[in-house]
Amino acid sequence: MSASLEILKFRSLKSLAAKFRKDLSGVRARKKTAKRKATSKVNGHDFILLFAHNGVGKTRLSGEFKDIAKKRKAADTLYFNAFTEDLFDWDNDFNGDTERLLKFKSHSEFFKDLEGMGIDDQIREHLHRYADFNFDINHTEEEIRFFRDVTENGKRKRVQDIKISRGEENLFIWCFFLAILKLATEAENGQPYDWVKYVYIDDPISSLDEHNTITVASDLADILRKTSNGVKFVISTHHGLFFNVMFNELKGKSIHGENIYIKKRAYFLHRPDESQTYTLQDTKESPFLHHVAVMAELKTVSKSGVISLHHFNVLRSVLEKTAIFFGSKHISTCFNNHPKKSQYSRFLNVRSHAKYSIFEANPLHENEKKMFREILNAFLERYQFALPDILGNAKSPKPLPAVPAQPVKTKVKAVKKLPEKQTLHDRHQPKATGQHALEHRRSTARHDGCG
Repeated sequence: MSASLEILKFRSLKSLAAKFRKDLSGVRARKKTAKRKATSKVNGHDFILLFAHNGVGKTRLSGEFKDIAKKRKAADTLYFNAFTEDLFDWDNDFNGDTERLLKFKSHSEFFKDLEGMGIDDQIREHLHRYADFNFDINHTEEEIRFFRDVTENGKRKRVQDIKISRGEENLFIWCFFLAILKLATEAENGQPYDWVKYVYIDDPISSLDEHNTITVASDLADILRKTSNGVKFVISTHHGLFFNVMFNELKGKSIHGENIYIKKRAYFLHRPDESQTYTLQDTKESPFLHHVAVMAELKTVSKSGVISLHHFNVLRSVLEKTAIFFGSKHISTCFNNHPKKSQYSRFLNVRSHAKYSIFEANPLHENEKKMFREILNAFLERYQFALPDILGNAKSPKPLPAVPAQPVKTKVKAVKKLPEKQTLHDRHQPKATGQHALEHRRSTARHDGCG
């Protein structure tokens, strides 16, 4: 991955959400005409793929994206995130302990107009790829009952009102969402879910079993590629494998257009040292692999000095995977022929396996931070990673401020620098002289780099 890729900085998730909407909806751009007065529509992208570690703010970002339309009193986003699971809750029948059922909040826009749409069969189409239980939906009572057909003593029997596991529940909710997603991506005017213009999917893998990652990603990509009504998508995740499968699945020609190629943007989102500045780097045609992003994160904290016990665990995890890749079971093999091989291994074993270490509140000593840097540098010297500049320490645009309450005509994206006496704003303005020229230059300076 090129280290020269552009990095944008944002001061809030709200301004970042606005940038995503512009990526998807397109912009009005200048035509290259002699007078430079005409404008033309630049079509937006079909998909945005976002990779970010946990804690950066992916779920809050999905909320900000949705709320932009909500404030206009016109919902336009169907989303799947941590809040989606809150639309379902269990009635475990604590008194009789026999009728266990899952209740759903039908007043939500998520469930609107589902009755009579045959949603049950569409859910089963997805669910039976992952699980062996079945269900019945009662839209009037707003409840879902689960059952399973089993074999006992050579005979088949049905076990009613079962309580499915948390993992099975997550799978069911995900399949419920996929069924609704299919309706939304095929909806025409006047049909249920015709209000959906955007779909925001945040970290579906965090709720699902690891071994289902590739299947889930492939099934999701298949639905998205068949979209026939122009719905646009944002998919965010902290899962490296899921990100890369989606990246490779969402390319080439769309299903519903022989000569229409899929357009997407893939980004890496980072928040340095838990600050309020967010950096966004476009991965272009080379997606971030999870271990590369992790190593970039460790390199960053190593330089900043903001090192915690968590980073020792992350470093050890990378070393373990590296050792396994080379056919070994011990992290010490990552430092073969290094004079401090044994010392590094013992230190990591103590710091990452200390009993109750996750609850320790005492800050790390400087000697421990020094050892962390030493181990990390020794590893990076042996294995030459091309790490992305996730902080944008290279030349990068100024931070973009939060989106104001009322829209203003400013530039969101950083632009190519023009000669000092000619800004992009100057290109489209008549020349000014004297006091007017001075006021014009001051006005231009105030708006330069703003979003």
